[in-house]
Amino acid sequence: MHAWLGLGANVHQPLTQVKAAIAHLHKVQGLEVSRLSSFYRSAPWGNEDQDDFVNAVVQVWTTLEPAALLATCLAIEDRMGRQRDASRWGPRVIDIDVLLYGNRTICSADLVVPHPYIHQRGFVLLPLCELDASLEVPGLGTVGSLQEQVDCSGVSRLDDQRNGPVQGFGSPAVKGQDTR
Repeated sequence: MHAWLGLGANVHQPLTQVKAAIAHLHKVQGLEVSRLSSFYRSAPWGNEDQDDFVNAVVQVWTTLEPAALLATCLAIEDRMGRQRDASRWGPRVIDIDVLLYGNRTICSADLVVPHPYIHQRGFVLLPLCELDASLEVPGLGTVGSLQEQVDCSGVSRLDDQRNGPVQGFGSPAVKGQDTR
């Protein structure tokens, strides 16, 4: 099953943190990172009194069920030092969100897919569009049509030449060939 994950960080060298999370994803049994967007700098969303974020989106092929995929993402966040507190949208060393899981709609106590804010976040929609603007978000339309409706002025693509390689990819903007 294809799934799409959004990654973001804004503390402790955010670009390094996002790359490290992607490297952790590469090591997960039952999960293959098949495509990686460029890295984007974005203004904070929700709580604006914090540093800018570095964001990216990965497409994965996985045999993990949605709950197991979420548990894997949370375990990587914990391993990387993510501290959870009562505040929402605050600074973080890493955040990994399950954005889409195939064309499924999921609504459980722990997981909502499509991600409930996917249609409001330029820092998610721009990297998704880079990879596949025709990707359908169940119940909402295509990523491209959603991106056209969102203010993306606070989101900018980082210079690929400065970003350096990510484990498993020649450069951050490489969109690996999906062999499935």
